Amino acid sequence: MPAERLSVVVTRRLPEVVETRMSELFNVELREDDLPMTRENLVNAMKRADVLVPTLTDTIDSGMLAAAGDKLKLIANYGAGVDHIDVQSARQRGILVSNTPGVVTEDTADMTLALLLAVTRRIPEGLSLMQSGEWQGWAPTALLGGRVGGRRLGILGMGRIGQAVARRAQAFGMQIHYHNRKRVHANIEEALEATWWDSLDQMVSRMDVLSINCPHTPSTFHLINSRRLKLMKPTAVIVNTSRGEVIDENALTRMLRTGEIAGAGLDVFERGAEINPRLKELKNVVLLPHMGSATIEGRVEMGEKVLINIKTYADGHRPPDLVVPSML
Repeated sequence: MPAERLSVVVTRRLPEVVETRMSELFNVELREDDLPMTRENLVNAMKRADVLVPTLTDTIDSGMLAAAGDKLKLIANYGAGVDHIDVQSARQRGILVSNTPGVVTEDTADMTLALLLAVTRRIPEGLSLMQSGEWQGWAPTALLGGRVGGRRLGILGMGRIGQAVARRAQAFGMQIHYHNRKRVHANIEEALEATWWDSLDQMVSRMDVLSINCPHTPSTFHLINSRRLKLMKPTAVIVNTSRGEVIDENALTRMLRTGEIAGAGLDVFERGAEINPRLKELKNVVLLPHMGSATIEGRVEMGEKVLINIKTYADGHRPPDLVVPSML
């Protein structure tokens, strides 16, 4: 007699091909709308599921895990970041947590360069001018931006995405610098022609562009705070495609308004969808709605990793992308 299929609850809409395959393999409960679940709905979902498939919009804390009961055995996160999940509490309750690392590396790096160019070349201002019908033709001094070639790019976080950003920036003729918890291998430094800075303060003060590519952890919360922002050149630009909590958003907004920093390109925000309204008013800022990983290829690959993690667990083995507290 075949083993009973796992019950799986998915908290958000996923690409159709992923939902179809999941339905073939498991007893799946899919969402009809695409709004985040309430806290109460999440707890109820955990009570009736063997496996929960959440996303970064689902905060799962110790209190919710305590209320979930004993049925839940695996949280198969759809995404690489797990700072929205209390992994330590989950493991203490015998609940495994998996994620989908490495999938969105190239997509996020592409978006980082897109934001960098959008800010330095004033692309949104040009787009707005065209769409409003106010453009009167070419002029020698109109919408003058800056050349990226030759600029110093400081990368905060030289993991997979940081290195992918460096490869792209290198092709644009930028000088690559980085700060990381640990210095990367000499072969990587040589290939990227990258300079390591042990001191984040010193790197920040000398860069023309600062790219945030580190995860959000307790140690990186407001790592780019008011004091470090004041170290930046007034001509410098900051780009963030990682996590909004790494930057003190209010301090950044103040300095952008006063011209202490030249510009910013942001795909993520400190309070999720609640963005400082003053930030939205600034012409020297490009804001995107968390689009860094938004390619169909990337989202399908994320789903495939989720499927593999669940199927491997269902077969009695350790999920290949298991997250353990020591990794965080």
